[in-house]
Amino acid sequence: MGIVAMRRREFLQLAGGASFAWPSLARAQRRATPALVAFITPFTEEMATERTLDLRAGLNQVGLVEGVDYTLALRFANGKLSRIPELTRELLELKPRVFVVAASLSALNTTRKEAPDIPLVVTGLAADPIAMGFAESYARPGGMITGNTMNAVGGEEALTTKRIGFFKELVPNVARLGMIHFADSVTPVTAGNLALSERKALRTVSEHFGFEFLNYEIRTLDDFDNAVSTGLRDNVSAFYISGDPRMNFDIPRVVASLTKSEKPTCGVYPFWAQRGLLMSYSNDLRDMMRRAGFQVAKIIQGAKPGELPFEQAVKYTLVINMKTAGRLGITPPPTLLAATDELVE
Repeated sequence: MGIVAMRRREFLQLAGGASFAWPSLARAQRRATPALVAFITPFTEEMATERTLDLRAGLNQVGLVEGVDYTLALRFANGKLSRIPELTRELLELKPRVFVVAASLSALNTTRKEAPDIPLVVTGLAADPIAMGFAESYARPGGMITGNTMNAVGGEEALTTKRIGFFKELVPNVARLGMIHFADSVTPVTAGNLALSERKALRTVSEHFGFEFLNYEIRTLDDFDNAVSTGLRDNVSAFYISGDPRMNFDIPRVVASLTKSEKPTCGVYPFWAQRGLLMSYSNDLRDMMRRAGFQVAKIIQGAKPGELPFEQAVKYTLVINMKTAGRLGITPPPTLLAATDELVE
């Protein structure tokens, strides 16, 4: 499946852009021993590898050279959250200069507990770092954690309103939208509850756009097929997939189940539409990882994480899978195509 990027707009960058004088600064401050960057993610090897490319791109963009200024150690849990503490301790034995955690409150909390004195950069956080107790303020986080967050400003409702607005342009006859999410009872308290915020936002948005909202809980991905079957019995018009990171642990399985449903589908993150769902709209996660690389570079050069602003995303990506649209007999209107950042053929 080819991915054709259609960049139609110029985007604002996240706050705190990297200085392009950095390459000379980096060369002037070469370390005798490369700094070890420890990257940990709960996701699959495929997703972890993709994100390391973006992290390297960010580090390289500001002039740091792998093998000279830094080395990178990767650990991925393949969806098994119980392995996060073990993997974190493995990385600790390597004596890292800085930890990087991608889009996982579980991994963030574990790393914070296991390595409280090591700088930590978190990227793609779907939560308010101040409300979660990770930062004192966005401008000066304090402590040992900085990074970037997806939707702190405006909250989940503003982002969901925009996403569903695009989806209604694409599928105007949506009468019943069924959301599939993990049950609250299987969400650790320390991980927050994204699905709760999503449901609240979707209920509000459903009143605005005039469709009925239904939700289907799963405890594990083994329950996903049954949730889809229940939604079909309820005659849902379309499915909406929660942004809970646990949904990402087996993307092919989720996409295959939804494809069989023959219903339009809306995912949160770009990789969902890239891999087969009809549409997605969210922050540009690849850009956020590159931006995390800028912050890691600053820490390697001597900055304290508590003095680096916690960035808020302002770059968003609308992706439409044209192959899926064609299979479902959907023709995106020209106005929506004009707003689309990426078409998947």
